[in-house]
Amino acid sequence: MFHRLPEGAGAWQVYGGTPDNIHYSELDEINRANVSRLSLAWRYDTGDEFPESEMECNTIVVGNVLYATTPKLRLIALVAATGKLLWSFSPPEEKPLRKLRNRGVTYWSDGSDGRIFLGAGHNLYAIDAATGKPVASFGDAGHIDLREGLGRNPQLLSVTPTTPGVIYKDLIIVGTALPEDLPCPPGDIRAYDVRTGKMRWIFNTIPHPGEFGYDTWPKDAWKYTGGANNWAGMSVDVERSLVFVPTGSAAFDFYGADRIGDDLFANCLLALDTRTGKRVWHFQEVKHDIWDRDFPAAPALVTVERDGRAVAAVAETTKSGYVFVFDRETGKPLFPIEYRKVPASDVASEKTAETQPFPLLPAPFGDQEFTKDLVTDRTPQAHQAILARLAKLRYGGQFIPPSREGTVIFPGFDGAAEWGGPAFDPTSGVLYVNANVMPWILRLVPRPEARGMVSGHELYLTSCSSCHKVDLRGSPPEFPSLENIGRKYKEP
Repeated sequence: MFHRLPEGAGAWQVYGGTPDNIHYSELDEINRANVSRLSLAWRYDTGDEFPESEMECNTIVVGNVLYATTPKLRLIALVAATGKLLWSFSPPEEKPLRKLRNRGVTYWSDGSDGRIFLGAGHNLYAIDAATGKPVASFGDAGHIDLREGLGRNPQLLSVTPTTPGVIYKDLIIVGTALPEDLPCPPGDIRAYDVRTGKMRWIFNTIPHPGEFGYDTWPKDAWKYTGGANNWAGMSVDVERSLVFVPTGSAAFDFYGADRIGDDLFANCLLALDTRTGKRVWHFQEVKHDIWDRDFPAAPALVTVERDGRAVAAVAETTKSGYVFVFDRETGKPLFPIEYRKVPASDVASEKTAETQPFPLLPAPFGDQEFTKDLVTDRTPQAHQAILARLAKLRYGGQFIPPSREGTVIFPGFDGAAEWGGPAFDPTSGVLYVNANVMPWILRLVPRPEARGMVSGHELYLTSCSSCHKVDLRGSPPEFPSLENIGRKYKEP
C-alpha cells in the first residue's frame, strides 16, 4: 500500500506539483460531479506556431501569476484568472531550427527576491519574476552557458536543458538533453548558486579515474564518450537533503562496442546529496544499454507501509513497463528484484551484459513481449502481411539485442512510461501512469566503406547541412553561419 501525507493546499509552484513530483493537488472545487459542466474561461494565443512546432510546457502558478514557455522558447507571465499578459521574455537570438522542446520553468524565492529559471538553447536564464527582466547579477548578465564546465571544448558541444531544474535552498540543480549519437558531451549533473550562477558542485555521470564506476567503462571513456544524462527531470526530498536523478543511456544509443562494460551511471536512478553532489546510492536498470531504455521521468516520492511501519520510498517508472521501488535513504529495494540471463549480441565487437534486473512487484503496467497474438486482425490481408514481416525479424522479451536482420523493440522507444511521469493519490494509495505500447523495428546497418575520394561538398551535405543549412547560413547562435568561412579564418 502506498500513502503520503499531503503538503500545502493545492499550490503548483513546481514542475510536477511539489518537489516530490507526485502530480497531486488538494483542490476539490472541480470534481467528478461538475467536471462535465466546465466551459472555457479564457484562451491565450502565443502566436509562436511554426512548421513542426510543439508545446510541451507544464505551467506553474505562483500567487496569481501563471508562468509558461512558448514553442519559440519565449517565457510569458499571465494573470492566472484572466489570461492577461503581464510580460514576455525572449532569449536573445534563440531562433527555432526545428522542433524545440521545453517542458517548463523553475521558480525560486527567498521571500523578497523571486526568480524564474528558463532553459533555452544551451543557456540557463535567471529572470525577475515580477518584471520579466534578466537578473544582471546572475552569471553573464542574466544567464550561464551550460556547455562550459564539462571538460571539453564548449564550442563543439550540443547541450539543451529541456526539462526544468529543481531547487534546494539556494541551489538550482540541472540536467540536460544531449545528442543520441557521437560526438556527444557527458551528461554530468550540476548545481548552481541561484543568486550568482556560480557552479557549486558537479557529479560526473561518466566516472573519471579514481571515481566509483570508472572500471565499468573502457579506460579514459570519460574523455570521448557521452550521454548518461538527465533529460527527464528530478525529484527532491528536502527533509533528507536528497535529489533523485534518473539518467538515460550512453551514446551511441544502439551500438556500444566503444563502451564495453556496464556503463555506470547510465540508465541509473541516482540518489545524490543535494548539498555536495556526492553519491549516496544508485540503482542501474539497464546494464550496457543498446535499446535506448532511458529512465523517462522524474520519480515519485511516496511512503510505503511495510511490516507495520512507514518507509519513505521512491518509485520510478520505466520504458519497459516496470515500476522500481526503493527505500529513499538506503536504496534497498522494497520488492524483490531478480537478475535474469538475457540473450547475447552477435553483432561484431558488441558485448552485451549477461544479466539484467527484473522487479517481481509491482506487476508491470505495460505488455512485456510482442507475440503473434498481438498482430493486427483488422483485415485478413493485414494480419498475414504482418506475420510475414514478423517471421523475418527477431522478437521476444525486453532484451533481444539489436541486429542486422531487425529486432522488434517493445513496448517501444516511447514507453511504456514517458516523460509525463506518474501521478500519485495519497488518499487512495494508487499510483497512476500512462502506458504507451507501440512496437518499433530496430535494424543495424553497416557503415559503407569509403570508395575513393569524396568531395568536400558531399561531406558537407551529408554531415553538416542538417545544422548549418545547405546555404551555409546556419541558425545562430546554436549553429553559426559558415558564409565566407574561408575569409574569416584568414583574417588576422
